[in-house]
Amino acid sequence: MYKTVDEALNLVSTLKDLVKDVKDVEIIVAPPFTALGAVYGELCGSNIKLAAQNMHWEGEGAFTGEVSPVMLRDLGCTYVILGHSERRTYFGESDENVNRKVKSAITNNLLPIVCVGETLEEREKGKTEEVVTRQTKAALDNIDKGDAGSIVMAYEPVWAIGTGRTASADEAGRVTKLIRSVIAEVFTPAISQSVRIQYGGSVKPGNAGELFKQTDIDGALVGGASLCPSDFAAIIKA
Repeated sequence: MYKTVDEALNLVSTLKDLVKDVKDVEIIVAPPFTALGAVYGELCGSNIKLAAQNMHWEGEGAFTGEVSPVMLRDLGCTYVILGHSERRTYFGESDENVNRKVKSAITNNLLPIVCVGETLEEREKGKTEEVVTRQTKAALDNIDKGDAGSIVMAYEPVWAIGTGRTASADEAGRVTKLIRSVIAEVFTPAISQSVRIQYGGSVKPGNAGELFKQTDIDGALVGGASLCPSDFAAIIKA
């Protein structure tokens, strides 16, 4: 919940110039709902795509305060972030509802970025593998094999978000490898290799390169650092 419309436009205008020569990385920004339409206009013709931070699973209906996938497509969104830890923690979003949203996103031609990750308490109890496996399997439940490759998974340990604490590159690599193995179990090993897996949680220019050396980390879900265009650009270039 950052950036007014004008602030968001200033941010992406600066970012566009900083990354205009980047060819081999897919770049996505996810402003708040209020700025999506304006930001889409600013991004037209650039190498940056648009995502929403959340959505409802229904196309329309009596769900006051919610935003549908149909509305997001209409605003120019290509991607949508689903199951972010803050949605799960503060708004009681369940594994079942995340799965509903994943299915709806695919039906409505949005590419889902699905977040999974454990809390500090779960980590300290040695439940990282159990939690991440459960969330991944639940998110992918009854997804058609033909649609699996369009899904992006994001490992975001809750204890590392906005805290300045980051999973070590080895730890992040270990859990993203686990996620890939779960995807292979749900679908096939070949499909698991086609699914992009991101790491999110206090990613900064200083640690991005080390994280990206990990075999099973294909990108980053960037939080606070994305609010500074030069930092975000440095992560993209890493």
